[in-house]
Amino acid sequence: MTLHLQRSAADAVKLKRLQSRIRGCTKCVGAGYLDAAAPVVAGAITDCVMIVGEAPGIVELTTRMPFSGRAGAELRRWLARAGIDDQHLPYRTAITKCFPGKAPGGVGDRRPSPPEIALCAPWLEAELALVRPEVVLLVGTLAIERLWGKAPLSDVVGRSKRSPALHDALLIPLPHPSGASRWLNDPSHRALLDAALQILRREIEALEPRAEGDRRPPLRPSSRELDGHGHRVADDVEHR
Repeated sequence: MTLHLQRSAADAVKLKRLQSRIRGCTKCVGAGYLDAAAPVVAGAITDCVMIVGEAPGIVELTTRMPFSGRAGAELRRWLARAGIDDQHLPYRTAITKCFPGKAPGGVGDRRPSPPEIALCAPWLEAELALVRPEVVLLVGTLAIERLWGKAPLSDVVGRSKRSPALHDALLIPLPHPSGASRWLNDPSHRALLDAALQILRREIEALEPRAEGDRRPPLRPSSRELDGHGHRVADDVEHR
């Protein structure tokens, strides 16, 4: 599978510099929100799929690679179901780039505060503008709220929509793969996840010919026109 588009060497250098600046960021330490900074990000300028998560977990403090803990392992299983294996992992980033600490109640990780999100927002905006992904996977409610809009998971998982603000990239919301989440205990919610992964599979299958030859594929029903079961729907901005 080829999920990379040709990009200029100059853009590759710009991304390398941007990632270096991200990894050296200490804004939240300076503002008193964190005791220590350990920003993580991974990916190449040629990646045409980008994963945007909520924040790194505690495992990433050691590995310094996004999605390397148990939640990341589950996410990679989801990607495999959509046809993306470990040798072709997409660009990986998050709304905030440092582990925020454990939640006060002891279950799961602390949700980054609005000021922390605001401090980190320019980094994500710069990544999106430079990489210009064709597909953006929004993993968890924080990423969904930031790039899709606030809505219940059951209203957005299994749907996708184009974002004019992101060069018409296709946004695909996913639930958070953390074991602390109970959302996927509901069979109807698991069906929505299946639908989301079907949308992702169709989209990357459509991207492959373009990635291999850096050309757009022949005209075909786009994900904008298909629901999670492959059925054609009205050609509006958002669809299931």
